Amino acid sequence: MRVAILQSNYIPWKGYFDIIDRVDLIVFHDDLQYTKQDWRNRNRIKTHNGATWMTVPCGTSEKRLICEVTLNDSSWQEAHWKRLFDSYHSTRFFHSYEPFLREVYLERVWKNLSDLNQFIIKYIARELLSIGTEFDDSRRHELKKTNAERVLELLRAVNASHYLSGPAGRSYLSEQMFLEAGIGIDWMSYDHYQEYEQVFPPFEHNLTVLDVLFHTGPDARRFVTGARSPRVAS
Repeated sequence: MRVAILQSNYIPWKGYFDIIDRVDLIVFHDDLQYTKQDWRNRNRIKTHNGATWMTVPCGTSEKRLICEVTLNDSSWQEAHWKRLFDSYHSTRFFHSYEPFLREVYLERVWKNLSDLNQFIIKYIARELLSIGTEFDDSRRHELKKTNAERVLELLRAVNASHYLSGPAGRSYLSEQMFLEAGIGIDWMSYDHYQEYEQVFPPFEHNLTVLDVLFHTGPDARRFVTGARSPRVAS
């Protein structure tokens, strides 16, 4: 079974969903240290003034795990809805996804960052991109180890045969360690994504996956997975 382990991010970019599409199981790893000015609580959208951040206010404390981050003020939800509407309502497919956006931003109140992120990621993967990958949560497993050994511990707990790591994993994961554990490892690369027409040129890749959906609609999965070019490096 091919497995990837990901910290949950706020409406992640297409590369995040590309990883999801390439494995059998995603394990959310949110019982790790929360980091400020990271992807956990923010992402980028495209506006007529260029790319800009949308940030979920979480306070400044780093003395908590990602899964412990509470959202005490829900006023950001309507603000994010308005920013998405203002930036993307003229795109071809914005209104196709409006019921989903309204549920996330106007119909529900989120009290926990992990709950918000995981709901959005699962819904987009399953319902909007038709990705059949299964999801798990590291909190279900009684993990004792840290760092690279924790990754192996978690992979063994879910009976993984192969692990797909993001490119940053090369800095702290040993291929020899995986070889000795009998688990194959591949490294994700994010090259060769296809461009599509954006309402506010010039084109930018590093935006929330919503940008892909709003512009390409039913063709979004092709642009998310970069179907014309394999990108898993050995």
